[in-house]
Amino acid sequence: MAPFISSPLSLLTFLLLLLLLFLSSAASHHLKLPLLHLNPYPPTPSDALSADNHRLSFLFSASRKHPRPRLPVTSAASFGSGQYLVSLHLGTPPQPLLLIADTGSDLTWVSCSACRRHCSPNSAPFRPRRSATFCPHHCYNPACNLVPHPKNSPHCNRTRLHSTCRYQYSYADGSVTTGFFSTETTSFNATAGKILKFQHFNFGCGFWNSGPSLSGPSFNGGDGVLGLGRGPISFTSQLGRDFGHKFSYCLMDYTLSPPPTSYLLIGAGKSKLSYAPLLVNPLAPTFYYIKIESVSIDDVKLRITPSIWAIDEYGNGGTVVDSGTTLTFLPEPAYRTILAVFERLVKLPESANPVPGFDLCLNVSSGVPRASLPQLSFKLGGGAVFKPPPRNYFLDAAEDVKCLGLQPVTTDSGFAVIGNLMQQGYTFEFDKDRSRLGFTRRGCSAPP
Repeated sequence: MAPFISSPLSLLTFLLLLLLLFLSSAASHHLKLPLLHLNPYPPTPSDALSADNHRLSFLFSASRKHPRPRLPVTSAASFGSGQYLVSLHLGTPPQPLLLIADTGSDLTWVSCSACRRHCSPNSAPFRPRRSATFCPHHCYNPACNLVPHPKNSPHCNRTRLHSTCRYQYSYADGSVTTGFFSTETTSFNATAGKILKFQHFNFGCGFWNSGPSLSGPSFNGGDGVLGLGRGPISFTSQLGRDFGHKFSYCLMDYTLSPPPTSYLLIGAGKSKLSYAPLLVNPLAPTFYYIKIESVSIDDVKLRITPSIWAIDEYGNGGTVVDSGTTLTFLPEPAYRTILAVFERLVKLPESANPVPGFDLCLNVSSGVPRASLPQLSFKLGGGAVFKPPPRNYFLDAAEDVKCLGLQPVTTDSGFAVIGNLMQQGYTFEFDKDRSRLGFTRRGCSAPP
């Protein structure tokens, strides 16, 4: 899920996704949150989120080792959504919430009890009046400059002593969340029964949320969004001072039942990873861009012009790794080349009843013999090769039907997206200090 810059996402994408799912700091300690499957505005200086603006405290009995906080991550497929949900608590006393893990946006926000439309139907929203530590930012607080404001209302009412900071955050499909930019205490379950508490966490208390991605099927199961982008207000940026500017996650197979739990880890892990440099797009600073140098199928390099993957002078193009987008989107010329090769090499009959919205659907009623599905691989900047298994892109779309889960980006302003289904079964590590993306298939479900 991306903020409102150019993006390939649309309402059709979400409807296709619903159909698809229904038919089928220190390196010595880190923060670990379980994962559950379910910024158009350039950041201003992050001084507004200074060390005085937050404090991390450990609530645990005497121990020689730092606690390993765990934020569970689980598939929201049972809700009919293609997202992954993170479990955490806000407030004093703590109120449990499920938030969509989204590396494509910065703002963390939750649906508050003042919500007037499209409030979360699946679980109780956040109730600020029941928390002793909830505090909206004043509109003159420097932190208020870090969020976009409603266009049709004044940033600050100079006639009111207690004028709160209002935000309005927009996403690519026109969805909008509006509310108070606030601070709160957030707490996480840690290893060995310990609890980690983070005070003065900056987030949005959303009382007006609308649009396809916030009220449609893709939001089912979510009480808000956990922004994991590169901007100063993101969840990982705020905690980065205490745990190192690094985080990782593992997204487990959404088709498994019961859905397995993996973890969002804030801080350094222990896995041996392959690395690709992270690129910076000054016109879209929220996103984690990587460079695709070439694409191969069954180890044969395809004839795709390298410039197709480049970021142009206007900030268009490039490739983003996004946990909040379900399918994978590729520039149309590259997509058509890949589709043609798959159609030529695939060793299964095409389905007589293809699923609308997918260009290649296969009849798998007789099973899937070995080597019947070609192997796709991406050579990334720095020489690393990302070679996901066919189940990450040949998806169960109906009974005895698998479809190629790739979509074309048809606009010049769009960018390619490596979605969360393509990421399944991998640990991905986002290292901001070294500006690199690490990945591995080893130990994805095991604690790092």
